[in-house]
Parts: sequence; structure tokens; C-alpha cells
Amino acid sequence: MTGFVYAPPADAPVVVHADHQVLVVDKPAGLLSVPGRGEDRADCLIARLRGAFPTVLLVHRLDLDTSGVMVFALTPHAQRHLSKQFEDRQTKKVYVARVAGQLQPKTGRVDLPLIVDWPNRPRQKVDHVEGRSAQTDWRVMRRGEAETRVRLMPVTGRSHQLRVHMAESGHPILGDPLYATGEAADHPRLMLHAESLRFRHPDSGVQIGFSAPVPF
Repeated sequence: MTGFVYAPPADAPVVVHADHQVLVVDKPAGLLSVPGRGEDRADCLIARLRGAFPTVLLVHRLDLDTSGVMVFALTPHAQRHLSKQFEDRQTKKVYVARVAGQLQPKTGRVDLPLIVDWPNRPRQKVDHVEGRSAQTDWRVMRRGEAETRVRLMPVTGRSHQLRVHMAESGHPILGDPLYATGEAADHPRLMLHAESLRFRHPDSGVQIGFSAPVPF
């Protein structure tokens, strides 16, 4: 990503749900979840939310290039409760992606351990010796001549997991600036969207779910 210039979209994040404990928003692609290094990367989702929700607290992140559903906490109690759900893999996340080629079969699982590729950060890579366990389930929605629309259900939550797993399977996510090459990389954005998220409410313990429409 040499020469990368951060140019976040002007669109305000869409609030999907807000109550006294949790805030759910639809993050636009191209906007950092939290501040990056340097003043030029101070504009981010949590900073934009803080004006209307001054107690907002981070629970998880989406990559800069990924759009879709994110949950934030509005109290320390909610942050602890939600963070533990993510840590214990009790949340259910579903993504939609457009990937290169015709992904076969209809459903499957990628099971490849991942580790940071230190000389090429922020890239991640498969490492069968020192990598951390990572699994992604997929379900094909429809196939075209040169691409497949697919739902991706991460079992684990490693950095860049979906992007590396799809690239390693021979079907990189279209528009991926790190893991796609050639025509697959030539798209206006990363074709990856967090479509839905389910978790237990920090107060009631009741399972609730939210979704955001796929913009591509």
C-alpha cells in the first residue's frame, strides 16, 4: 500500500440501533474504525460517533476497506459484556463478498492458520507452524462467468481472515488492495460487507440481531 493516501468518505455513518447500552452502525467503506497513526488519519468512525454519543466505547473493528454492521458499547459494562462475547466466539457474523472466479462447491470451510507478515505489514499470511487457528465457512449465493457472490461466516476473528482465506483458496475478494492482483484488484472498493451481526444484549441477555443492506 505504498503511496496510500487516506481519503475517508464524507458520508455520515448510519445509526442502525441505539439504546442505553449499545450502539449499532453501518460503517462506510474507506473509513477507519479507530484513529490511525498521524494527524491525517484522525478522522474515523468512533470519532464521528462521539459527537452524538460521547460515551461510545470500542468493542471490535472492521478493516478500513470493509463496510457494514459494527456494534459499539455506550457503558463500561456493555463493553466488557460484548468484548467477552467476541472473545468467546458467541457472536454470529455474516459477510457478503464478491470473489474472483467460480467458487466451488456450494458450501465449504477454509481452515488455514494465520500470522502477521511482519516485513509486509499490515498483510497477514498462512503459517502452518506458528499461525493462529482460523476458520471461515462459506455459502455460495450465485455464480457468474467470472465471479461468485458468497456469504462468509467467520468461525474465528483473525485480522484480514476473510481476505486471506479467499485469496488462498484461489478466489480473492474483488477490489482487495492487499491480496488481489490483476483484474480482480481493479474495482472501486473492496467487495466485502458485514451484512449482519447477532449478539446477546448486555442487560437482558436476549439474543438480538442487526443487518445493513449490501451496497454492491
